[in-house]
Amino acid sequence: MQQSQIQLTERLRQDIDSQPAQMQVAAKYIIDHPGDFGLDPIRVTASKIGVSPNVLVRLAHRLGFDGFEAFRRPFRQTLVTDREDRLGQDWLSQMQSGDRFSAAQASYAQNELNVVNRSLRLANPALIRQAVDHMTTADRCFITATRASYALAYYFHYAGRMAHPGFQLIPRHMGSAVDDLLEADPNDCLFAITVHPYSADTIQSMRFARQRGMRIVLLSDSAVIAPGVEPDVTLPVSTRARHHFSSFSGAMAVLECLLGHLFAAGGSTARARVDRYQRAREDSGAYWRPAKPPRVRKT
Repeated sequence: MQQSQIQLTERLRQDIDSQPAQMQVAAKYIIDHPGDFGLDPIRVTASKIGVSPNVLVRLAHRLGFDGFEAFRRPFRQTLVTDREDRLGQDWLSQMQSGDRFSAAQASYAQNELNVVNRSLRLANPALIRQAVDHMTTADRCFITATRASYALAYYFHYAGRMAHPGFQLIPRHMGSAVDDLLEADPNDCLFAITVHPYSADTIQSMRFARQRGMRIVLLSDSAVIAPGVEPDVTLPVSTRARHHFSSFSGAMAVLECLLGHLFAAGGSTARARVDRYQRAREDSGAYWRPAKPPRVRKT
């Protein structure tokens, strides 16, 4: 029977005191950093721990595995969703049969699953292709949203600018998005995000963009949000929520699909740009890094 990551982590905890010194260090690293262990190759993991790769192989054998890859596999599977559609929804049924709070959690979770599924079903490949073409062929692609939707626009711009350096998030300061569109022309594109109740600022930006001859892509819960708003492409999403505000999980899922296409279109150039961003962040100390575990000498 295949052991899960949780079961293996518990075995490591229970067995750690009886292990040789270097295996103890390796076991502690795996317990503390299961995600990194699931992703990194054996030599990278060994280097981070400060032991030889052979220590990890021996630890795998001690736990009954044929080798390192078999040992790492359960940790890796917890990080990916490739098998999620085959795992069923027993977890949801179990949650629904619990107490009142658990049943409410099941109801919220089911709603989010429905919102994501519906939004992705509405994401017609032809519409996605048109949206990606408008963005990638534009000299500049202005991205705008306000209020709660701004979080979606911010993330899409943050990641998307590494695929397309012409992405610009507007408004850039405390003014109106229209201020940032004054110099725009038909070679540019506007990507707008708004859901009910629709933002007056975003609607104004779309009308202004149309006057400038710009191409317009709209992500919204409706194809008709106001008179005089005529996007070239509308990407419909579901926003039904069990609370008083719109659910953004479906919109985020569609944005993630768009990002995937944008990076695919960017190819090796986009990949190189991501690497440059990453190196700059690491060199400037943008990410917190834990201290390396001490090296344990053999006794």
